[in-house]
Amino acid sequence: MASGGASSLALAALLLVSCASAAVATKYTVGDASGWTTTGDYATWASGKKFKVGDSLEFKYAGGAHTVDEVSAADYAACSSSNALSTDSAGATTVTLKTAGKHYFICGVAGHCSSGMKLAVDVAKAVTAPAPAPAAAPAPAADTAPDAPDTTPSTPTSPSSSGGRTPKSPDTTVLSPPDKKSTSSGATGLSAAAWAGLGLAGLVAVHLGAF
Repeated sequence: MASGGASSLALAALLLVSCASAAVATKYTVGDASGWTTTGDYATWASGKKFKVGDSLEFKYAGGAHTVDEVSAADYAACSSSNALSTDSAGATTVTLKTAGKHYFICGVAGHCSSGMKLAVDVAKAVTAPAPAPAAAPAPAADTAPDAPDTTPSTPTSPSSSGGRTPKSPDTTVLSPPDKKSTSSGATGLSAAAWAGLGLAGLVAVHLGAF
């Protein structure tokens, strides 16, 4: 949790720094060390530079010897300052670029603009970094513990719960088959008695015939 909060703070700080860097305006000195003169090549000086809204142009020149006039595109092409949008001849003129698009500047002194004392800059919109989104709250941990098994023993069903009658136990008595040995012995004993009777009768008959 602590590491997540630290990461969010670091990200927010980085975004704020980026936003602040994007909002910082740049101040350009026209012509650099040469300044605003009739011998400058301002088309070459402006090429490759990324001007944006909020930046400023600083013109350095001898006061009274030159002017800084902002003009329309048509007056820029004609080197005319008769309808200048703004003008200054103080010797150190700073112009803040407040709107996006083309901006045109010339020296209003006769012959200076045609000698090359003119500047056109293309100003882009300022890029503002978006505000950091609030850090999302961490989701609660899911409860993954398994449910404890139910160990309560079940209560046996009482006779009253099954209609008030106790079920009868099934009759498990097994009938034994008749004893073959005893049956056979009885038959054998009967046959022997019959033969003995017949033999006795024969002896009696023989004995009577002798008399």
